[in-house]
Parts: sequence; C-alpha cells; structure tokens
Amino acid sequence: MRLVFAALIVLMLPLPGRGCDLALALAVDVSGSVDAEEYRLQMDGLAEALRDGVISEALVRARAEVMLVQWTGSSRQEVTLPWTRIDSFAALDRFAAEVAAAPRAWRNYSTAIGEALQFVLPAFERVDHCARRLIDLSGDGLSNEGVAPGAVHTQLNRAEVTVNALAIEASEPDLTAYFFENVITGEGAFVETAASFRDYPARIRRKLLREVTKQSAALPE
Repeated sequence: MRLVFAALIVLMLPLPGRGCDLALALAVDVSGSVDAEEYRLQMDGLAEALRDGVISEALVRARAEVMLVQWTGSSRQEVTLPWTRIDSFAALDRFAAEVAAAPRAWRNYSTAIGEALQFVLPAFERVDHCARRLIDLSGDGLSNEGVAPGAVHTQLNRAEVTVNALAIEASEPDLTAYFFENVITGEGAFVETAASFRDYPARIRRKLLREVTKQSAALPE
C-alpha cells in the first residue's frame, strides 16, 4: 500500500524545469532543553528524512533550494548550511550528509522563536526565484526570550513565506496548541506533533513529505 501511495505522489510532482519550485529553510532548536542525545536524534532524523525516496525525488524535481539553521536564545542563530541547490540525487546526498555531520552551535541558552524567524526571513531574498518559500521550524518549548513569534507574522506574510512547525512535546504537553496559535503562518500552514525526541525522525519525515509534495490530505503512518 505504501509503495502504491509513493508512486501516486511521485506522479503528481512537477517535472524538473529551469526554475526552483521550493525554497526550504530547516530551522532546528538547539536551546538548553535539548541534550546531546536529543540533538543527535534531530540531526540524524532530519538527514534520514531528506534521503527518503519520495522526499528526495520531490526535492530534486523541484530543483529546491535548502538551508539549515540552528537557533536558540536571543541573538543566537546560525546558518549552519547555506542555500544549496538540490538538482540531483548526488546533491541531496551531500546535503543530508552535511546535516548529519553538523556540529552543535550552542548548548545552554533560552528559546527565542520570534528572533529565529526574523533571522531566517531575509535569507529568502537570495532565493526569490523560487515559487514557494517555507520555514520548517522544530522546537521543544515556548518562546521565552526576545520578540514574540506572532509579531513577525506580518513581515513573513508580506514576503509570502509560510511557517510550518514541528512541536516536540517532551516537556510541554500543550506545545502543539501554542505553535498553532503563535508560530505558524501562511496559506496551508500546519503543526506536526512529536511526543518525544525519539518520535522526531518519523514525524519530521511525515512533515517533509507533506511539505515537499504540497499535499494537505492525511498521510499514512
């Protein structure tokens, strides 16, 4: 059944062309609440999800531009991997390997979601040739420092940048609702939920599958 579903999705994807269909900024939480094992679960899980057959096919066909950002407290955001054109499976494999190998930028700081969004937003000026612009933000806590994430929504909407979120509810059981009300914005924006960091690899795969194939229907587990 999964193979049939994957085949149908691939048939619905745009064929490669000159342009870029998707600019995707992957924003990963490295705040103090994330320990070393949880950081590794995020990076390995994200790399594995990017290599998924349907996701990698979609990114290559879309000639996607993808970047990786690590973020934590106020004034602590980093472009770990700059915009990278995914125009072949070799390029996808290289990017995924760099994600898995990326060293952690910070360890003991707060959670500034609004500032993370503000930091990523100007980067889309470099990929204004892409038809869709998307921030994929994951986190395990409420924003507790810096500008409120909702205060950035007007700027994001003006730039036609959509924000989706993955709420890791390891210590914040109501985080999905908070992300829904305060973090996500844009047409079709949604929140995916991971019950714990160990649930992250499966959920980031599910989230990316929905994002890169532009599907809004429920996906199989």
